[in-house]
Amino acid sequence: ARKRALGIALLSLSWLEMNRQELNSYHYSAVIDACAKTSAWTNALQLFSAMLQGKVQLDTTTFNAAISACEKGGEREKALQLLRVMLQASLEFDAIPFNAAISACERNSE
Repeated sequence: ARKRALGIALLSLSWLEMNRQELNSYHYSAVIDACAKTSAWTNALQLFSAMLQGKVQLDTTTFNAAISACEKGGEREKALQLLRVMLQASLEFDAIPFNAAISACERNSE
């Protein structure tokens, strides 16, 4: 069911882009979160990169979802890299990205 939801989320985002709708961090964050729930970390990072290229404002929710996707995919280095970028961006944050990055390190050591 989650993979189906991810497919629908990706199609919805594509539809919005094709119809020249203005995409914002809420759109991307929702789809990146769907990627995280299905361990589709590569999709999550592609979307994150698309946000940067499209000059969409990154926010804490987006970083949290992307770091979580890397954590679920066991991508420790990618999770830590995103955490570094988040800290450099001087965004407000809570414990979520740190916990996800720690979990990614734990998963990678197993």
